Amino acid sequence: MDVSVALAPQLPLWLIGLAAVPALALALYGLFNGTRGSWLRLAGWVFLLLALLNPSLLQEERENLKSVVAVVVDQSGSQALDGRPEQTAAIRERLLASLSQLDAFEIREINASEQVTRSTDVSTALFRALQSGIRDVPEDRLAGAVMITDGQVHDVPETAAELGLNAPVHAFITGTQNEKDRQIVITKAPRYGVVGESFELTYEVRQQGMPNAAVAVSVYMDGELVTVEEVLPGEPYSFIGDVPHGGKNIIELRAETHPEEISTANNRAFTVLNGIRENLRVLLVSGEPHAGERTWRNLLKSDASVDLVHFTILRPPEKQDGTPISQLSLIAFPTRELFVEKIDEFDLIIFDRYSRRGVLPVLYFDNIARYVRDGGAVLVAAGPEFGRPGSIAETPLNTVLPAQPNGLIAETPFKPLLTDTGNRHPVTRGLDNGRGVEADWSRWFRTIGTDRLTGDVIMSGAEENPLLVLQRFEEGRVALLLSDHAWLWARGFEGGGPHVQLLRRMAHWLMKEPELEEERLSAYQDGNTLIVERQTLGGMPPDAEVTAPDGSTSVLAFTEAGPGVYSAELEEPQMGLYQIRNEDLSTLVHSGPANPREFANVVSTAELLAPALRALGGSTVRVARDAADMPRIIPVRSGAAAFGNGWVGLNNTGATKLLGINRISLFAGFLGLALLLFALAAMWTREGR
Repeated sequence: MDVSVALAPQLPLWLIGLAAVPALALALYGLFNGTRGSWLRLAGWVFLLLALLNPSLLQEERENLKSVVAVVVDQSGSQALDGRPEQTAAIRERLLASLSQLDAFEIREINASEQVTRSTDVSTALFRALQSGIRDVPEDRLAGAVMITDGQVHDVPETAAELGLNAPVHAFITGTQNEKDRQIVITKAPRYGVVGESFELTYEVRQQGMPNAAVAVSVYMDGELVTVEEVLPGEPYSFIGDVPHGGKNIIELRAETHPEEISTANNRAFTVLNGIRENLRVLLVSGEPHAGERTWRNLLKSDASVDLVHFTILRPPEKQDGTPISQLSLIAFPTRELFVEKIDEFDLIIFDRYSRRGVLPVLYFDNIARYVRDGGAVLVAAGPEFGRPGSIAETPLNTVLPAQPNGLIAETPFKPLLTDTGNRHPVTRGLDNGRGVEADWSRWFRTIGTDRLTGDVIMSGAEENPLLVLQRFEEGRVALLLSDHAWLWARGFEGGGPHVQLLRRMAHWLMKEPELEEERLSAYQDGNTLIVERQTLGGMPPDAEVTAPDGSTSVLAFTEAGPGVYSAELEEPQMGLYQIRNEDLSTLVHSGPANPREFANVVSTAELLAPALRALGGSTVRVARDAADMPRIIPVRSGAAAFGNGWVGLNNTGATKLLGINRISLFAGFLGLALLLFALAAMWTREGR
């Protein structure tokens, strides 16, 4: 019980002081001159001042409080390796039992799992968890903290002041001495690369506790083995390859495993290289000027990634009139250069209302057909000339056309419609928003009749005749648009239509845009869910086979997500690279950040924590598997040594809680009045003699 004195003045202090100065001056003057009764006068004035100051005795009633000990348990990914979960559980059990036997301590247990930082990396943040867990603990009640961890902590403060603690922090280190591990690290990798051009990434194999012998490193691209290289640990190496395709290219490196490693999770590293096409080269040949000629030109010129070469045949050979070439303003059509020497440099060739007029020799069309089979793309935007003599269907190009003209041309109004295949095909899926004949777009007025169909009809015209036909020929692709009235949508006739989406998707499908593949398997992560999508023109696909980062396999059943699109979900995926297969398709997707720090170094160590804990007065102690050698816990006074041989100390802070205060006034009531009257009476009696 603490006792103290407090004042509760009856008057303002300045007024009491103003009255006390002359009174004390007179009393002291009398004492100096030896006046009778001066001592009694002084006592009277002092009692009067005390009565005005109203002093009281304060008696505080307090309850002793236990000091708070924070027990931080590392539950990160590296703590799940090599028997560490059992070791952590044994240490925790013995530690909590020891603390429970000490009445001076209150236990605050904090489970610290992995945290995602701003850089989307996963790390072990024990100090951040400690600060969050003791946020409500007053500083004078904190006895200290004990961390149970493998020592791989990524938020160790550089100075004790950064942590803001004034208590010892100890670490009980799990794992064993002389652990062995090998890891592969990608030290430099490009984020983007041009399709068909080379890229370079740099990597290094690092290992602990193993001989410095050559290690086999396998390089995979999109799950397919590319090469195997022999490398020496600790030395930087480079892999140089070509960007295979646009979109995401997953490059994975796998280091040879060692039988004594504590983990093989860090023997794999991967990076995502986004393939881009530097310049998509398109050759547009317009057979004659017509109303829709500029529709294709404007569309292609609006795409910054497209290099367009456009020729319109204004002066066919039969119009020779003897005018010297030097006097003509027309540019000669460089047919040999375009269709023989440089044809393979183009990603797409478009024939817009083209007919045979002697401009291109028949041999060139044979070369164009070869170009398609070797991986090129041709789009034929047909007009009336396609169904008449002189059609390009009468050339060797007909071997790669998905339909042949039958000579009929329907010139009746119709609204373009998606076929059943078109509703599922990525080129046209969703163009009509599912409204079918009620789609809010304008009519066209001409359809070129065809027969001998071999491709996929995704749009129909008048009398349900084919309007847009797509087909693959060996490595290449061909599209056949059987009307020259797409420009009506571009001009806004009767409200227009989705000409930009249709024509752009069609062009990019021809140029093998991955997102527009009819048969496609893809996957991505959304929060804590891994979503697998299957795009197909067929029916419900079979279950997907999923291989997790730890090598385990499972199957996922698809559900229909829309026309031609099926999806499956995997909840709470592991962190790492997943491989997914369905029929003859496969894809890779990573869950969580690529190559997280949490699994980069998994060998237990005390070196990372030791400097910071020593600055806080704590220590690091490696504990055996069964926790039999765990140090004793001893309460110590604040500021004393907090560790020694076989023991660690935690502050016994002696904190208390105030329950109440008892106040006893010294000059209140009859006691104060009696003392004051006694002093005045004695003074007057003495002075009256």
